[in-house]
Amino acid sequence: MSGGRVKRVILLVLLMILAPLSGCFGSSDGDVSADNLTVGPEVLSSGEFQVVELSASSDMSVFIPYLVIDPSSGYVQNSTVLDIANGKSASVELLAPPRNDVLVLMVGEMGRVHWPIRDHNESWFTWLSRGGAEEADGNGISRVSGNSSLDSVNQSMQTGGAVSVKLISSERGALVPLEGGGRHSSGIVHGRVVYERLYEITDPTNSLDPVDGKEGYWDRWAGQGNAAYEDAAQYIIDELGSFGLEVKAHRFEFTDIFEVQNPESYNVCAYKWGSETPDEWLVFGAHFDVAPPANLVLLDPHITGTRTYGTRVGAYDNSAGTSMVIETARALVEFESRRTMVFCLWSGEEGGKRGSDYWTEYYVKEDNPQVTVTNYINLDMAGVNWPGGGGAPHGDPDPQIDEDGYPKDSEVWPMRVYIGPGPNHDRFDQPEMVTLSNWIGSDALGLEEQMGTLVGTNYTAETWKTDVWLDMDRPEIIVYEDTTARSDHASFQDNLGTVTVGFGGLVDGYWCYHQTCDTLQEMEDWMDTTGKDYGEENTGVANLVNSLDMITWWALMTFFHCDQSPVLNAITMG
Repeated sequence: MSGGRVKRVILLVLLMILAPLSGCFGSSDGDVSADNLTVGPEVLSSGEFQVVELSASSDMSVFIPYLVIDPSSGYVQNSTVLDIANGKSASVELLAPPRNDVLVLMVGEMGRVHWPIRDHNESWFTWLSRGGAEEADGNGISRVSGNSSLDSVNQSMQTGGAVSVKLISSERGALVPLEGGGRHSSGIVHGRVVYERLYEITDPTNSLDPVDGKEGYWDRWAGQGNAAYEDAAQYIIDELGSFGLEVKAHRFEFTDIFEVQNPESYNVCAYKWGSETPDEWLVFGAHFDVAPPANLVLLDPHITGTRTYGTRVGAYDNSAGTSMVIETARALVEFESRRTMVFCLWSGEEGGKRGSDYWTEYYVKEDNPQVTVTNYINLDMAGVNWPGGGGAPHGDPDPQIDEDGYPKDSEVWPMRVYIGPGPNHDRFDQPEMVTLSNWIGSDALGLEEQMGTLVGTNYTAETWKTDVWLDMDRPEIIVYEDTTARSDHASFQDNLGTVTVGFGGLVDGYWCYHQTCDTLQEMEDWMDTTGKDYGEENTGVANLVNSLDMITWWALMTFFHCDQSPVLNAITMG
């Protein structure tokens, strides 16, 4: 455990011990105090929406800065303020942060409108520790009444002054042993169930399956006409359909001058239509094709010592992203949404993003011109990143910096949150999405100490990403606007002008990138940090589950925020 982490834990313990004695942190106008607020249950379940009852022994308002469900519409909204009279109670269904064990509720005078909030790149814990509850300046919000049964909030230039703060604990259940990823095995989505889906898709067990000879879905080389790809597509259609989604197989076929059919692209997309603005679509996506072999022989670089091209299974690229999209769809189908949810598994990404390119260009722009894709969330090559390491037994020993700016001999590789369109390396072109990503990561995901936000100032366009990251002391999580787009998010940026956010890990420095050794076992080997001062329970499986959990939650919470308030393209809007 790092020194900063130890200090944080000690301070947290002291705050929790002192809380019952003082009754609150900070103060508010009049005699209103968090001492007069009782919350039940006393310990919440992290990563779950649950009904929480608030009971007051004096008139008060309570600001709840977490995702809550409006009981009349069923929509998820960001934050609310409740008025509770003396001797009365109120209940709210809220999401306890999945990867943070303390919630902050603010108490003020009855009817209070303005409240302070934390900075986007800090946790509520840091905000409280630096005296945010007592300060009368800084960031603020104002409550908005009348739009639903729960008041909502807007940004404000006013904070309303000091507040009294109630701390609530939450715990996350462990459904499997810790070495199997138990810390991240519960919640409405969680890393362990994504890992199990990833295992199912990549299962190496030999079978009598005539298309690939495996229990899993191997040889998913792009396009129609490949029996193994078609088999995998049918599996995805069946799974998404079983969730109650409307599934469409989008085939794009073209003919040449000799009228010969050219099987270009076969995407699978599942839809749950929005209740309020169904022609505004919020899309999750990942490609499920894998890199085709460059020749008839697929060689294992572990054996030959030489990397070639092509894979059979593509665990990292991109069965991991495929698994996260499927499991996110399973969770989100249970929620009402304002906008239409779309979950797409693309083909042809490895051949030039053909699947997403055709879908955005033809299905959206030509066939459904009334549709606006408000935001796109991309999941590509996830799981080989922090909290694991670059220590796979057969990893490339070359210590040079790769083209994405990551030292190839780094002990811990960063996770990337890439945002666009961002054509400029020296300023933020989409500041609202950068802010949202930081807001989610710094508190709900417990990543404040690991995060860094990259923007190049006084760096060259070619080196800014590498140099800024190195000068920031190599943060484990990097949030940045990418001036290039190497995955399906490019289709949405270029064809539709959509603001996108993507999540991924290591790219070209991964020894098994686009190789036959891109297997689940290789990912586990790469992520194993046992015996490296990270704890004996941090096995390759545990760290991989941790990573999948972190990314899936980040994508899910981004969806909830963008369903309420889409992040539109600041370049075209400006």
